[in-house]
Amino acid sequence: MGDRLDWQVDGLDWPNRVSSRFISAAGLLWHVQEFPTARRDAPVILLLHGTASATHSWRDVAPLLSQHCRVIAIDLPGHAFSEMPMPPSGQSLSGMAQRVAALMKQMQLSPDLIVGHSAGAAVAARMVLDGSVRPAALVSLNGAFIGFGGMAGAIFSPLARLMATGSLTAKFFAWQANDPVVIQRLMRSTGSVIDATGMRLYQRLMQSPAHVRAALAMMAHWDLDALERDLPNLSIPVWLVAAENDLTVPPQQAAVVAKRLPQAQRVLWPMLGHLAHEESPSQCVDLLVDVINSIRTG
Repeated sequence: MGDRLDWQVDGLDWPNRVSSRFISAAGLLWHVQEFPTARRDAPVILLLHGTASATHSWRDVAPLLSQHCRVIAIDLPGHAFSEMPMPPSGQSLSGMAQRVAALMKQMQLSPDLIVGHSAGAAVAARMVLDGSVRPAALVSLNGAFIGFGGMAGAIFSPLARLMATGSLTAKFFAWQANDPVVIQRLMRSTGSVIDATGMRLYQRLMQSPAHVRAALAMMAHWDLDALERDLPNLSIPVWLVAAENDLTVPPQQAAVVAKRLPQAQRVLWPMLGHLAHEESPSQCVDLLVDVINSIRTG
């Protein structure tokens, strides 16, 4: 495998490949998956994955959801098959939100609902707060809205920034990812148990130094303090889904975030981890359909 994933090699068996296309926007070439629906009045839903993930994260959710709405899933900048902005500081929360909004404008789409997993939820919130998109609601799946505090916060960002500046770090991690045991340990640390397909695809992603660099740069330049201060201005309904076994974003964080939001609804999924939507895609789709119906009747 080269530095970057190659669509004509690594993407040959990519989930929902027939729904994929590449679009130029905001100076980047994006990998986008579109799932149309026969319903003319169907709402548009944008799916945003989390750090170090990709469109494969929605491999089972998107086709099921497309029975009810038009679904758009993208690889965030630098992740999987989407290009990385240069310099790496473009991986900041505000920079990423601006670029995703530019992609939506290029596609002439105005999402009615944005669903974000983990860091993807923060991107969605930043887009709405900046006024670049105007969805009727947001759904956060184990959303990462709050930064590390105390000593962890003082150490984490500088360390991530240092790691992101060196290509050897990404290459070393990608080399380690050749060992399936490393990937299994990484997945267990999320609190989720995913299928063999998911394990294989996460290993492929982690074997790409470019993908790893994008994830490191994202962590290094992520500013959640400003987002946390702005949360009271997020005036649309927000569904905060927390998974009981999430070892990445503790479910208790949803309660903290809910206090800062004018219109928050909390949902707890028992016995699932950080990748809950991959563990139980039908449960995720059922919730999103309920949200869609709520938007329509509201």
